[in-house]
Amino acid sequence: MSSPSTSGKQLQPIIVKRVKKGGHAAHGGAWKIAYADFVTAMMAFFLLMWLLGSTAKGDLQGISEYFSMPLKVALMGGDGTGNSDSILPGGGKDLSRSVGQVDGGDAERSMKTLGAQIARAEMLRQDKLRLENLKKKIEDVINSTPKLAEFKNQIKLEKVQDGLNIQIVDDQQRPMFDSGRALVKPYMRDILVEIGLAMKDVENRISLSGHTDATPYASGDRNYSNWELSADRANASRRELVQAGLPDGKLARVVGLSSSAPLLADKPFDPINRRISILVMTKEAEERMLKSFEAIAADTEAELAPAGAEQPAAAAPASP
Repeated sequence: MSSPSTSGKQLQPIIVKRVKKGGHAAHGGAWKIAYADFVTAMMAFFLLMWLLGSTAKGDLQGISEYFSMPLKVALMGGDGTGNSDSILPGGGKDLSRSVGQVDGGDAERSMKTLGAQIARAEMLRQDKLRLENLKKKIEDVINSTPKLAEFKNQIKLEKVQDGLNIQIVDDQQRPMFDSGRALVKPYMRDILVEIGLAMKDVENRISLSGHTDATPYASGDRNYSNWELSADRANASRRELVQAGLPDGKLARVVGLSSSAPLLADKPFDPINRRISILVMTKEAEERMLKSFEAIAADTEAELAPAGAEQPAAAAPASP
């Protein structure tokens, strides 16, 4: 007979669940493909970094300029980042088009601009290479010529923004000119002859300038000063370079600057400020100089023209 406390309840069965553990499922080869893709991407990345690091600045500029206006888009207005099948009207500069990219009639101008930019980048690269070769050539001449090796400390070669600057500086024990005169010393003549021979085949134009220290010119005619002295010394140096074989047409400018551009600004009376500076100009520096000459000539012509006179459209060729 069941007890009163359990008579109204049924006994619930006890269920025990046992999980059967098996081996890991097979992963397949998917991870190998992912790893290979990762390694390939890293290899491409490091190869790109190496190429960027070893490419010249001019070449990088040319590549950048090319991708700023893709060739196909410049020529035909073809597929580019602006080409879309959007339902909105427009595309490029031609708002009558409903889809696609339109060059807007600037293809020819864009190609000319691109070609000029690439040509300029190549010109800069060639310029840099020529000046580097010239610097090495002059250094080799100085080191291999016994007469010049003795005066090596007086010849300074420096690459500057406007080109290669070759400076022949004075020394208290070995002045380049007679005191207060523009007569070239024999050793100075030897230096100028070797430099002239080294530069005779260079394509770049040359600017030649004479410099003095700040000591006032104390003898000679009343109107003769360091300005005239520096100009005469620059011209004497020009004659030696031309006699050595440098074409006279390569010289774009010969000037005397007196003490206005000292080598040592804090020591204006130091003999090292007495020097001859030969600047082998880059093409860009030459263009800037020629433009400044043209601007000065145009201003002078305008000042000399009579008031109210009409300026001629073009200068007539001079009669023989």
